[in-house]
This record gives sequence, C-alpha cells and structure tokens, in this order.
Amino acid sequence: MARRHEDRKPGQRFVRGDGPRRDAPRRDGPRRDAPRRDGPRGPRNKGPGANQGPAGNERPRFGASKPRPVRGSTRRAQGLVVTPAGAPDAGTKDGKLRLNHFLAMSGVCSRRAADEMIRSGRVEVNGALVTELGVRIDPDADDVRFDGSRVQPERPTYVLFNKPAGVICTNARHEQKKRVIDFLPTVKGRLFTVGRLDLDSEGLILLTNDGTFALEMTHPRYGVPKLYAVMVRGRIEQRDIDKARGGVWLAEGPTTGMNVVVERVGKDKTYMKVTLREGKNREIRRVFAKLGYPVIELKRVRIGELTLHGLSAGEWRFLQRHEVDELRRVAREQDAAPAVTAKPTGRGGAGGVWNKTPRGNP
Repeated sequence: MARRHEDRKPGQRFVRGDGPRRDAPRRDGPRRDAPRRDGPRGPRNKGPGANQGPAGNERPRFGASKPRPVRGSTRRAQGLVVTPAGAPDAGTKDGKLRLNHFLAMSGVCSRRAADEMIRSGRVEVNGALVTELGVRIDPDADDVRFDGSRVQPERPTYVLFNKPAGVICTNARHEQKKRVIDFLPTVKGRLFTVGRLDLDSEGLILLTNDGTFALEMTHPRYGVPKLYAVMVRGRIEQRDIDKARGGVWLAEGPTTGMNVVVERVGKDKTYMKVTLREGKNREIRRVFAKLGYPVIELKRVRIGELTLHGLSAGEWRFLQRHEVDELRRVAREQDAAPAVTAKPTGRGGAGGVWNKTPRGNP
C-alpha cells in the first residue's frame, strides 16, 4: 500500500516505495568509478593490440575514411549500369492482341478501364464470358462483344494540329483548362496526343488512335527529328551552345544533346532553331534555364517532313496516307541506322558544325 504524507515523521523526507530518494544525486549515465564492461567487439581498455582488427590490421583512426565491405549481389558491387531500353512490342507475329488492347483500339475505353470491365464480366469473346486478364484474341476472326454490342475496330485516324499556348495535352474529363481534343469535336472515336507540348508551348502536335504509330513517333529508339523555334533571354555564348549540343545533366540523368543553330542575336534575346531526336520532359526549357538563358517562347514547327503550312493556331487537318508512310519510313531508317553521337567541331561561328561519329570510335 502506498505511503501517505501523514505517515512521515517531522523532519523526515518522503520516499515513494523502494525507488531512489529525492535527495540522492541524479545520475544520467554510468558512474565514472564503475569498471568498464567489455562490448561485443572486445575489451575497451587500451593496450597492445587495442587498435588491431580481427585480422590484425590496424583500425583507422576517428575521422579517417573506412572502406565498407560490399554486401549483396555482384550487381551492387559493380554499381548502377544503365542500358538503353528497347521498344516494347506493339503486337505479336500471329496477329493476335490482348483483349484490353483491342478494346482500347476500338475506342471503347482506355486499357486500364478495359481491365476493370473485363473483371466485372461485361465482355464476351465468341459467346463466352471472359473475366480473366491477359486473354489474346484475333481481331479479324473473333467476335468480341461489350455489354452485348459487337465491338468493331476503329479505322486508324491521324490528325495534325497547331496547338496554341495555354492548351494542355490531356484527355482527363474533369480538366478545367482547354484541351487539345476540345478543338476536334467532329472527329469520331478516341484520339490521344502523340507526345506532349507543355502549357506555355505551341506548335505542331499529332493526334491518333494508332498506338503503334504513336510509339514510332515518340520512342527514342526511332529518333524521329523534331524542330523547334526557340527564343531565350540573354545573348547566348558559344561555350553554352557547345554544352547544349554535348548534353546537360538534368535530374533524371544526362541529355543526349541537341542540334542548335543560332539565327539571330538581339540586344537581350537570342533566336535559335533546336532539333531533338530524343527528348525528356520539358528538355529544351530545362537545359537552357540551367545554362542561364530562360526560354521566353517555344514553338514546334516540324516533325520529320511535316510542317504547319496553311494552319493557323487552333486549326487542324487529317494527315494523308503518303504523309503517314513517310513518317514511318523515317522512323524505320533511324531504327536501322547505327547509333551516332554528335560532337560540335567548333567551326561555323555561332551555329557551329556537327561532326557525327559512330559510338565507340574516337
């Protein structure tokens, strides 16, 4: 039973239970006169062999760099090895497609939404209900029905659009800003943009429902050239042009470089033409901002041989068959060509000259 204050005698301090007395000195650590105990690594007292490791090697002093043992696999010991990713397969040799891919190509919904519809039992193939993901079908021979209605593959559609500034490249339904697809209300089917242009950028952008075509236009493996008209703040120096050509390190890694041609240098502005074959997110803006030249205006004026001729901002037109074939021809040639790295030779004034050398050669 706990003692009460009434139980103490006059002049006696009150002590709670068997705990330490309040007038006893408080100790936060071990007593200095207490014998030192041995730790898991051996005796702590200094003497012969105190600075010796398990193998008799001298231990590094405090503050000196100590090599850490390599743990885990050989991959960790070698460090990070970056290898270029190959293009994902758009289809298979037998002509069959995954069921969710077929529904997306037919304009029913996106692939992710198609997976949910397949799980919920709303899709039939040849009269049999399908609820398992990963089923592959022949789009020419199999009968696919969604909610009882026959699903017909959409006719491939290719659109060239002159994007104004302030328009975004998304198909999100609840987006408040103006979208690219809002300018094409008469085009039937589900279209999506091939790549992106950010909110403040303008110019040429493609829309399609052909996933294979979009892959060929955007994947770094194909390297379809894209030309931009760029205006930056400041008078750009030749050394900074060489840096942009050779590649600049960004948050996700180094860029592969760009072809830069200076067209005109004003009092406090520089006008350039920049060509990219493999672009990261907002690469041109981020590269020149890191070099100290913020981008004021950016407009894509060409993809392959396609231009904005005859199209004002906000206008669009369908691509003709020979234009689509030409773009795909350029993509196939770039895929088959040996990889090259671009090195500025330092000649040609502000524009410079590019010297293309196969990778691996000096």
